[in-house]
Amino acid sequence: MAMGDSRVILVGIVSLLLGAASNAHIIANEVSFTYTGMSGPSNWGNLSPDYAVCSNGKQQSPIDIKKDDISSKKECLSRDYQDANATLVNNGFNIGIKMEGDAGALDLNGKKYTLQQLHWHSPAEHTIKGVRHPAELHLVHRSKDDEIAVVAILYKFGDADPFLKQMKDQLAALDKEVCKGDEESHIPLGVIKTKQLDKETRKYYRYMGSLTVPPCQENVSWSILGKVREMSLEQLNALRAPLGTGYTKNARPLQELNGRKVELHQC
Repeated sequence: MAMGDSRVILVGIVSLLLGAASNAHIIANEVSFTYTGMSGPSNWGNLSPDYAVCSNGKQQSPIDIKKDDISSKKECLSRDYQDANATLVNNGFNIGIKMEGDAGALDLNGKKYTLQQLHWHSPAEHTIKGVRHPAELHLVHRSKDDEIAVVAILYKFGDADPFLKQMKDQLAALDKEVCKGDEESHIPLGVIKTKQLDKETRKYYRYMGSLTVPPCQENVSWSILGKVREMSLEQLNALRAPLGTGYTKNARPLQELNGRKVELHQC
């Protein structure tokens, strides 16, 4: 998809990305947001009344996870993913995967959250003790009552990521797609091996936050995995290539903790 810095992101496109996570924010009017300039993160809350919480919310994401803000608990992260059909999507502001079949679920406090979609941000949005990694993967889950739970995986440079290897050719094809600014690009992936994302997790951080793009909906349960995975620079460039230059760096700035506590779980 070829796009310039001034590309308009329609809220309808945003709704398609978040539709797997929330059905509550479909707006008829066109509302643009970017990561720079007058429509950048510092002004998201002024772009639309529906985005107001981006500015005035008290439980916003992402955050820096600091030692002083952490309390310890012992609760294992219960995830059970399975291979499923999926579609690779370029929605203009990030590259994501929409699950077309049952890809498994996350169990959180006795409630089941099914895996709906996943997408990448670069650089990483969350930081650990001030350290920011090159990329972050968000696995977005939704419960039957539309509550949202996101599992975040941080990436550093190293060996190629096996999960991303599955879609090397499709990412290259996505880069060649040309469409108008109010359109998405879709590339079928067939069956992808989501089990590769379901490795045993002995350490993770949990806190209550928000979506990191407008409308910045709050009451999102975040679980940030403590183990940092590896990806190659070539893979990161492949994720960035289909995006316009104004969106290749699509990380929202850090938000205030506002008294929230972060739980460190080790099991």
